[in-house]
Order: sequence, then C-alpha cells, then structure tokens
Amino acid sequence: MATLTMKNIKNMNEKDREKKMKELKIELTKSQSGNSKTKSKTKEIKKIIARLLTLNKSNEDTSSKEIEKNK
Repeated sequence: MATLTMKNIKNMNEKDREKKMKELKIELTKSQSGNSKTKSKTKEIKKIIARLLTLNKSNEDTSSKEIEKNK
C-alpha cells in the first residue's frame, strides 16, 4: 500500500476517492483483525482515511458557499 498525500488525493476525481475510501476501510478492518505487527499499517491507513474525509469536507463547504452566492 502506497501512502497517499494530499497532492495525490486532490488530483483524484470524486469517484476515485470514494472507491479508495471503500478499499481503505476494508484494508483497515483486515489489519485490525491481524496481529500486533500491523499497528503501524493501521495507523497509516487511518491517516489516509482522515485526509480523504478532510478533503471531502472542504469540498462540501466550498460547494455550499457557491450555492449560497448564487441565491
């Protein structure tokens, strides 16, 4: 699993981000059910999920502001 930076995530379209989110959630579940050696992997997956959620939230805020402007 490669680390996703904000730069890489911003270049993804919305469908790709949703697909990646689903993949990461499955991978997170698998890594949590594994042994204690995967703690660093679990931590990294959580960070990437947080980045995706942060970008999605900021995009929602931006789009809602644009809608309010147009009213």
